[in-house]
Amino acid sequence: IPENDPSVLFNTAGMQPLVPYLLGKKHPEGTRLCDYQKCVRLTDLDEIGDKTHHTFFEMLGNWSLGDYFKKESIEFSFEFLTRELNIPIEKLAVTVFEGNSDIPRDEVAASVWKSLGIPEERIAYLGVEDNFWIAGDTGPCGGDTEIFYFRSNDEIPEKFDPSDERWVEIWNNVFMEYRKNEDGTIEELEQKNVDTGMGLERVVAVLEGVN
Repeated sequence: IPENDPSVLFNTAGMQPLVPYLLGKKHPEGTRLCDYQKCVRLTDLDEIGDKTHHTFFEMLGNWSLGDYFKKESIEFSFEFLTRELNIPIEKLAVTVFEGNSDIPRDEVAASVWKSLGIPEERIAYLGVEDNFWIAGDTGPCGGDTEIFYFRSNDEIPEKFDPSDERWVEIWNNVFMEYRKNEDGTIEELEQKNVDTGMGLERVVAVLEGVN
């Protein structure tokens, strides 16, 4: 149950207990954290029973509280997936935030992915519904980049189609550089944060080759 976020009934994401620190309060462990958070996600009820959604799951996270930002975050994720977990790069694709009237298209994240060897055809630009994160109606928020794994024995398509269900999201890097106010306005945070969320159960399923 959230201790400091009245916008939700349960902790639905790893960032909920960290809201005060995302807004600038000093964390006793410093500016670089990693954690796992048990989550109850009631917004996914209609999807429960498919191959990727649980109401109750564990979210793995690593955090920058005003420390490193987009470039380092993406490089850390890529290194962990390809070197530590030995996931082949050809089975990975990503989405980035396409921007809107308030926030520009995230060319920075896209260029970092390209520099790491993710080809243009494996990068999709998506809008607020898919690539913008906020855990409620107000609070810290920002565009994100999501990492997908091709979970199928079929031939891997050259071009990434996010609507193709064979591609499964396994990690989400949120760049929390804004705050949404109660009047709907969005302002920049003085402290730029990174919030990443990797679903423990999804990654284990990928590594074990099971549904």
